Amino acid sequence: MTRSSESPPRVDVRGPRFVAWITTGVLVLVLLVSAFSTAAAAILIGLQAVVFAIGAISGPAKHPYGRIYAAFVAPRNGPPTETEPVPPLRFAQALGFVFAGLSLLGFALGSPIVGAVFAGFALFAAFLNAAFGVCLGCQIYPLVARFRRSPAPAPN
Repeated sequence: MTRSSESPPRVDVRGPRFVAWITTGVLVLVLLVSAFSTAAAAILIGLQAVVFAIGAISGPAKHPYGRIYAAFVAPRNGPPTETEPVPPLRFAQALGFVFAGLSLLGFALGSPIVGAVFAGFALFAAFLNAAFGVCLGCQIYPLVARFRRSPAPAPN
């Protein structure tokens, strides 16, 4: 990761795609397990929600799956050829946390359909990023960032 005083920190695009592949696998497992045990599905999606929360709060460098990438995959990949900014990735992880949290609530409150639907939404987003490099959260981020900016103070 490189830092500049004028731009947000950036990461190798291959890291978030690796993370998305693992997330895709976990979410597929959640949906498969939910057909047999909503309690087990709730535990799995709860663990994934924690992973999303860590990614949203701490960013890619501290993300559990990102650490796996950094330790085992990145050294074999060579230097990055393309990078992306960290803030949209953190926002995408926050959206994943929301979907996983709603899925967890569905499973925990006895509505496996709700749990599966929200896990499916998260799966769709993770698979798009993993397979095609399209990060839905990253696409939404500029719209949200625009609303978060405070207007300039009025001149006196």
